[in-house]
Amino acid sequence: MSTHYYVVAEHTFAVSIPDNEKGIELPSYEPFAVVAGRMEELLFSLEVNDEFYPSEKGELIGEFDCGAADFGVYRLPDGAYQILISPPGGAYCGLLQASPRFTKAVIATRGEDSLRTFAVNNALMLVYAFASAGMGTLLVHASVIKNDGKGYLFLGKSGTGKSTHSGLWLKHIEGSELLNDDNPVVRVYDDSVVVYGSPWSGKTPCYRNDSVQIGAFVQIKQKQENRIVREMPLQAFAVLLPSMSTMKWDKHVYGSICESVGRLIENVPLYTLGCRPDQEAAEICYAEVTK
Repeated sequence: MSTHYYVVAEHTFAVSIPDNEKGIELPSYEPFAVVAGRMEELLFSLEVNDEFYPSEKGELIGEFDCGAADFGVYRLPDGAYQILISPPGGAYCGLLQASPRFTKAVIATRGEDSLRTFAVNNALMLVYAFASAGMGTLLVHASVIKNDGKGYLFLGKSGTGKSTHSGLWLKHIEGSELLNDDNPVVRVYDDSVVVYGSPWSGKTPCYRNDSVQIGAFVQIKQKQENRIVREMPLQAFAVLLPSMSTMKWDKHVYGSICESVGRLIENVPLYTLGCRPDQEAAEICYAEVTK
């Protein structure tokens, strides 16, 4: 068994894979790799063990999808979780079992190597999000642009143009860089709010081990006219919460994430940008959020 260590947004975690396992490859994690980690300081550890079979089946408590994968969530009497991971509309390719606070987990995979890698990658993303929830850490569905020492996160439902708007900044706003295009990590500290790159970036291969303080969140909506407004705190909370990776059935996870979002809106503004996919939209947005 070989153990690999990674640091994402200052959290260290470990993945153990059998020595004879050649089919599971995690290239997006390489920028975050470290030589070793101290077990007592790990956020979580995940073991890949295709021979694992649970001694009992948990009770189904819910199902959800993140656009790129489907998850069936079961809970055992001791509070531990079992999660079936599937490609959209497909048969399950991974069975994840995690301790109640997601500090220790094991996954059994099946299918072709690409599906097994898919299962492990999604398991790591889920366990990371839920294990770190109580530490002011949020995994956000957003596209992030870094510009002049600040990070700008573009939010919205799938297909509303988050990546498109980031592309407009890259093309028309000088000094813009893409930090992450789908799942950046946000950490709320006592004196700052910081966004980090991550190994998870949707369809765009952008896996940067970098970070920057957040300048603003921007909700993207498709409109015929380019117009941006700043939202009041209550509306900002209602917009931000659905953009976070969370699990409403777990009081600790959900409560912690709600608390972090509350602290977030105390320190970072949120705007709504109704826009066309054009240069003017990027310029209007840039001018407002950098005032």
